[in-house]
Amino acid sequence: MKTKTRSSAASLPLNQILAGDSIDVMNSLPEGSIDLIFADPPYNLQLRGDLHRPDNSKVDAVDDAWDQFDSFKVYDDFTREWLKAARRLLKPNGAIWAIGSYHNVYRMGAELQNLGFWILNDVVWRKSNPMPNFRGKRFTNAHETLIWASKNEAAKYTFNYEALKSLNEGIQMRSDWVLPICNGGERLKNEDGDKAHPTQKPESLLHRILVGTTNPGDVVLDPFFGTGTTGAVAKMLGREFIGIEREEKYRVVAEKRIAAVRKFDKDALHVSTSKRAEPRVPFGQLVERGMLRPGEELYSMNGRKKAKVRADGTLVSNDVKGSIHQVGAHLEGAPSCNGWTYWTFKRDGKNVPIDVLRQQIRAEMQ
Repeated sequence: MKTKTRSSAASLPLNQILAGDSIDVMNSLPEGSIDLIFADPPYNLQLRGDLHRPDNSKVDAVDDAWDQFDSFKVYDDFTREWLKAARRLLKPNGAIWAIGSYHNVYRMGAELQNLGFWILNDVVWRKSNPMPNFRGKRFTNAHETLIWASKNEAAKYTFNYEALKSLNEGIQMRSDWVLPICNGGERLKNEDGDKAHPTQKPESLLHRILVGTTNPGDVVLDPFFGTGTTGAVAKMLGREFIGIEREEKYRVVAEKRIAAVRKFDKDALHVSTSKRAEPRVPFGQLVERGMLRPGEELYSMNGRKKAKVRADGTLVSNDVKGSIHQVGAHLEGAPSCNGWTYWTFKRDGKNVPIDVLRQQIRAEMQ
């Protein structure tokens, strides 16, 4: 994979998987260069002995060396150092997602706040197909927690509210997400037919995060890359990625996986945006450009009210003068009115909403 050079001073190793310790590699990257970080750090599960199913078969649990720490203090020091490195890398309006279980998420949340991050939400990923609790001594662990935080309280972080609402069939996205864990064809296997990685995250989880909190072209860093779910989804969605992974066996799987990913068509990368995020177009601009002429009459959507366009972009109707919003509100006896959706103009005998003209100007701005 080739390295691209951005207009900022330093060069970033975009769309590459970097070998090495996550903290060391992060500290070698240019400050303020990353839009979003997704971090799936070791959970420090503190497992004691093997776990077996009722049929006495052994459960393939997380017992790798990378998830083992000598004490909570050692783990806290590790957490503090990687979060400090992550914060240095984020742009002023950047943000981070960090995922964990009850073993580590509270310790991680405290360190985030201690370092100056501003927590925006915690999101509960409720697994629709969790692994059972075979020992029967605790509740089935059916969820993990994600913390979404901006670099600081004043950061203007990305949040594509309308896109997430569209993903959720027009209903506001909540902070509890019901998604399945990896299984079937999505679960990557090694040459022996075993799981390539014990904590592989589903692509659906990263899809929701990247659609909701990044834009095409943004740089996404994953400092605990594993088998590359973040990179695969970033490539599909037209985002740039940087992965850091210490274990060679995971890097090999991730490289192969990402090479096989096809990027979505350019038109498919655009998502629904908030109306507040769209460029502001003054009504007077429609008059200046001759799209509506002074003296031309506008009609309410129901055709019962009308007003004339004035040369300065205001309207006049009987005894009232003012903006498209003020005049509409007065005529309807309402405290407020969205003039863009209230007023229409006539073309070829048909009433056409003036908002059509505004959208035409906005399209020219893109």
